[in-house]
Amino acid sequence: MKKIAITLVALLATSFAFAQEEKKEEAPKGPWTRQGNASILLNQAAFNSKWATGGLNSLSLDFNVSYDVNYAKEDWTWDNKFIGAYGLAKIDNQDAQKTNDRLELNSLVGKKASGYWSYSFVANLRTQFADGFDGAPRVLNVVDPVTNAVSTVEVPDEGNKNSKFFSPAYLQFGPGMLWKKSDNFKFNIAPATSRFVFVDSEFTDFGSAFGVDQGDTSRYELGAFLQGYYKTTIIKNISLENILSLYSNYLEDPQNIDIDYTMNLVMKVNKYISANLTFQALYDDNTVNNFQIRETFGVGMNYGF
Repeated sequence: MKKIAITLVALLATSFAFAQEEKKEEAPKGPWTRQGNASILLNQAAFNSKWATGGLNSLSLDFNVSYDVNYAKEDWTWDNKFIGAYGLAKIDNQDAQKTNDRLELNSLVGKKASGYWSYSFVANLRTQFADGFDGAPRVLNVVDPVTNAVSTVEVPDEGNKNSKFFSPAYLQFGPGMLWKKSDNFKFNIAPATSRFVFVDSEFTDFGSAFGVDQGDTSRYELGAFLQGYYKTTIIKNISLENILSLYSNYLEDPQNIDIDYTMNLVMKVNKYISANLTFQALYDDNTVNNFQIRETFGVGMNYGF
């Protein structure tokens, strides 16, 4: 994980340098537009040995990169978005643990129909960068040297590996209709969307995983996909971004709708410093039959390019 963190820092620094070089030249005018943002969020707490009420030293870093490449000419639009995120946290003498891991590519082609509506074709790929663990503690048997009594002790550990790069990976695509008032307010309805779930065989050797049957490495679904995006400025220097994805599989339990909602609140101090709050809620009964919740908040460096 240390190598991954170092690599991400290097990539982020390279992005800053590249962006600064590009901005020295006049951007060419044309149907293509490009915009990106990179940020590092930091949370830290430290206590000396005299701190009476106790406390654990901790450090967490969260790296986020997003990049948009869009095309618009006459009746055609083509919106592409890359999202990459990775987070690490270290508490006292424990090993660093992964707290965030996301790799996502979105592509949406539209051909104007009428008003704000367009015929569309959407494609989406979601996976993660690194190995993930379930965080289950190791259970050790301890023998009392006097009584020879055996007791069990739980020792914090990474636990069992439950994911890795491209395992699981979700690929979905299909035709639909796009309603787009602006780049900051749009939604797409795709009633015949194919979805593939890919998993390495090591996760399905002894049972199913992420909805993929034991012994298989992929799963096919056909269903309805709805994706919405809304971004607004609450007050000056404070913006709120909402991203919602819904999917219903016609082939199995269509009433169990998969949900992926992300809220990003950005409070700018200046061009380079901001406070960021991210909230994400996931529901996929093939993974966990309950809501998965993630929240991060921190102050960090922010750069647009």
